[in-house]
Amino acid sequence: MGIDKQSDIAANIQIGPTDLGMVRIYIEAEGGIELPLDFDPEEAEEIAEELRAAAEAARQIAEDGGRGKPKRR
Repeated sequence: MGIDKQSDIAANIQIGPTDLGMVRIYIEAEGGIELPLDFDPEEAEEIAEELRAAAEAARQIAEDGGRGKPKRR
């Protein structure tokens, strides 16, 4: 499955600090899948920046009516 493919899989996500000073992204999906992902704070900030950039790109695509790729800045 690629990043642009639609999926019917449902999952829950939780994000928070651990007692060891890491940032945990915890994903729980159908079928009993539990995926704890731990990142140091710097990695978590990089992920946050990537999420913001993806949100902006998705916003541009939506504003364009889904025609074509977003403009790169």
